[in-house]
Amino acid sequence: METEMETKSKTIHSNTSVPMVKLVTHNGSFHADDVFAAATLSLMLEKKGESFEIIRTRNHEIIKEGDYVFDVGGTYDADANRFDHHQIGGAGKRPVLPSLGGENGIEYASFGLVWKKFGKELTGSDKIVELIDKHIAIPIDASDNGFDLVESKYNALPYSIQHFFESMSPTWRETNITDDEIFLKCIEIAKIVLSREIIQARDSILAEEKVISIYQKATDKRIIVLDENYPYQDILDNLKELLFIIYPRTNDNLWGVKAARKNKTTFKNRKDFPKSWAGLRDEELQKVTGVSDAVFCHKALFLAVAKSKEGAIKLAELALSV
Repeated sequence: METEMETKSKTIHSNTSVPMVKLVTHNGSFHADDVFAAATLSLMLEKKGESFEIIRTRNHEIIKEGDYVFDVGGTYDADANRFDHHQIGGAGKRPVLPSLGGENGIEYASFGLVWKKFGKELTGSDKIVELIDKHIAIPIDASDNGFDLVESKYNALPYSIQHFFESMSPTWRETNITDDEIFLKCIEIAKIVLSREIIQARDSILAEEKVISIYQKATDKRIIVLDENYPYQDILDNLKELLFIIYPRTNDNLWGVKAARKNKTTFKNRKDFPKSWAGLRDEELQKVTGVSDAVFCHKALFLAVAKSKEGAIKLAELALSV
């Protein structure tokens, strides 16, 4: 039998002029997929000015009355706003997306299902929907469905957003707080993360257009000089000849030179800076390079810094010749 705690509801956003919308998910322990599904629906409904409440339960009668039901209920029916994936056969797998590297075969969990339907309504952009799915929803859904995305090489695994939300769950000793209370706090955190990721995705799309234009106009496509510190890692596969990226560092008014990585899943560079530069600073680096305003070269040979754009260009040109 369901207890009062199990069917307890909580108003997240209130507008008494319209009926309260019911968002229903399971009670008890939670994971990143139901947290982000709730965050997505919350942001969408807040954008529309609708009042809603979160209900955590496994009571079938309450579930049937939900306006949006996710990660519980045993049904996936996007038209009816039912987004569970635990039923036999699951809720399907992602299609091949050549524009994002051809990912496929990752099963949907509740976050991915909710995002697939409402991401465009929330962001207004198919490209942003794809980027968010790739960067956040796929890793979260994969983890929830038991897919390994990384191989442990050093008896250690990356610390992910899933691990963060696991750490938020009450421990066996924390009897003064409930999963329901923490779940609601986690939704607020996930809303911040998702909102920032949407902003980052939107601005990265604009940056992509600028970087590609600069690359196409460059006489020597092994080096490009950016007028802003645009993100470019996601489009490096489209810039095959690029080896070094020069950019202004707004935090210290210096100019940086970064080596292009072979791909975004590795720290290996297409071309390193010379080994003789590794870890050198100021006068030592200036003496070795002949660049009078050289400041620093990282010991891992992926970054060099100069005081001027001209100095940064010279460092990149020297690195090409080695």
